Formats: sequence, C-alpha cells, structure tokens
Amino acid sequence: MPWTWEIPALILLAVLLVLVPGVHLGRAAANLLAGAGWTWPARDDLFASLPALLRGDAGAGLHGVSETAGAHLLWWSLAVTEAVLLAVTVWALVVCLRRWGPYRPQGMASRAEAEALLGRTRLRKVAPVVRPDLYGRRSKA
Repeated sequence: MPWTWEIPALILLAVLLVLVPGVHLGRAAANLLAGAGWTWPARDDLFASLPALLRGDAGAGLHGVSETAGAHLLWWSLAVTEAVLLAVTVWALVVCLRRWGPYRPQGMASRAEAEALLGRTRLRKVAPVVRPDLYGRRSKA
C-alpha cells in the first residue's frame, strides 16, 4: 500500500499532541522550581495560552497564581522538557517502524520456533528418517 498524506498527517498530529502538553509540562516544572507550586491551566486555556507562554509569560492561562517563574527559567525548562519528549517520541517511532514499518523483517522465525523445527531434539527424533543408513532399524540377518 503506498504512503499517502494520511499517515504523515497522523504522525504530525501525534507529535503535536505530545509537544503541546509538553509546553505546559515545562511551564509547570519551571513554576515548581521557582516556588510557585505545580500549576496547570484549565482545559479552555490549553491552546489559547500557548502564544503568551512561548513569549515568556509563565502565568499565561493560570488563574489565581501570583508568583510564577521568570522568562529564562521558563525557556530553559521548556527546552529540556521538549527535548526529552522529542527523544521519547523519536524512540517510540523507531520502535514502531522496526516492528510494523516497511523495512521490518518479514518471515523470520522466533528463536523458539527455530528450535522446535531445527533443534537437536527434533533432529534426534527424525534421525532414522533422515539417515536410515546410520540410525535406522538394523535387521537381524
């Protein structure tokens, strides 16, 4: 089946759905390090607060929080959080492509299947059929 626009669009959407909450996770970590506690915006403010948050306002989308982290701590925390999330996403993509991707090994037997078909136990069991001259029944003459 050829690759069309649906699969790359799905991958892009999945990456965005990891990175957007990652911005809020980085802000929460920055506010926690600054002593403002663990902060998370309301569901309505998840996407609306992103532009102000990326400009350095650690209090964007938070209601009732007076002290927040500074811009430098916020950007540092966002960079570390997004780098970790991006690394985990790339790792998961590589694992999935190795398992289900177009270059996965096809038709390979597992170690247990190979042992069951080609192992010593099976070879000893079928030895009279494979080499009847060596392991077959000897007639008494």
